[in-house]
Amino acid sequence: QVQVVESGGGLVQAGGSLRLSCAASGRTFTIYHMAWFRQAPGKDRDFVAAITRDGGRTYYADSVKGRFTISRDNAKNTVYLQMNSLKPEDTAVYYCAAGVSALSDHPAGYDYWGQGTQVTVSS
Repeated sequence: QVQVVESGGGLVQAGGSLRLSCAASGRTFTIYHMAWFRQAPGKDRDFVAAITRDGGRTYYADSVKGRFTISRDNAKNTVYLQMNSLKPEDTAVYYCAAGVSALSDHPAGYDYWGQGTQVTVSS
């Protein structure tokens, strides 16, 4: 199995930027597709972005397309989420997830999850 730990969350004003990191340890990192999800209070856990094992393909939710960028450094066992032009509606706990099945935009497609990191965007 793999363990994932998120970092980089915080408080930022609307229009600002943050970069989240997700460090993985355990089994070989390159066997996992990686994704970011987010969950606002009282809402479901929503897909944000995903990246294939080799980093060759990325996918985004429509709500973040053009503002967020997912990337990975397999030499460092780390995946990143660069978030620009942040909006108050981006406020949520952001979760990193790892999965061995086909790339998915659904939480059920991922096997391992971090504890989450809070992102708060003030207006």
